[in-house]
Amino acid sequence: MYSLKKHVALVALIAIGLSISSGAMGVGMVPEVPVLLVEESLGEATINVKNTDDQPALLYTVIENTPEDQESLLVLSPPVARVEAGGTQQVRFILQSSKPLETERLKRVIFEGILPKTSESDAQIVLGVRQNIPVILRPANLPVEVEPWKRLNWSLHGAQLKVKNPSPYVVRLSKSVSVMPSGVMLDLPRTYVLPGEELVLAGAALLASSTTVRLSPATTYGFAVGTYDAPLVFK
Repeated sequence: MYSLKKHVALVALIAIGLSISSGAMGVGMVPEVPVLLVEESLGEATINVKNTDDQPALLYTVIENTPEDQESLLVLSPPVARVEAGGTQQVRFILQSSKPLETERLKRVIFEGILPKTSESDAQIVLGVRQNIPVILRPANLPVEVEPWKRLNWSLHGAQLKVKNPSPYVVRLSKSVSVMPSGVMLDLPRTYVLPGEELVLAGAALLASSTTVRLSPATTYGFAVGTYDAPLVFK
């Protein structure tokens, strides 16, 4: 993890070191997978990141903790690397935990390309498209769950719709859910529910006749799977 001051200083040094002529911009640094999985049993994981621009650039990679989990568990290498046009850079993530993982943990990783200056006199830094993907840390002895969203518990408490995740799995889903059969849409506070966590969705007072909650989940590997209707319990 880098502080903002370190990030600014690093970007300044990168700008000085880049003096290549400019070209058309592609879509920047693109990771090979939409989600990075780090298995505790292996202790590390790698991901390939491709420079899709038609000019060399520097790949800047940083790990970002979620607001709910600020423990630093990963070290990456290299944090900065030059990648030729159309080339690929492998980034390594090493798990560093003082105790065994009890549940899945969620982090994020940002891949950002820093492009060459447009001219020798240009002091501006040109940043490519930033890619921000989830990182899921998996405990060594935790069985694979291909449908973790089915473990969520949805319940109606007066004017509040609540969702609880009693499982050890991170559940990722779209921002909005529909309460059926009315089809009323409600927004989640965010697009993931952590193990042991309970989230509250406001605006459920009109849903007394509802029976299910329709959600659009994503697999652990980042692929959408359509919709799933979860039973709704009244409390």
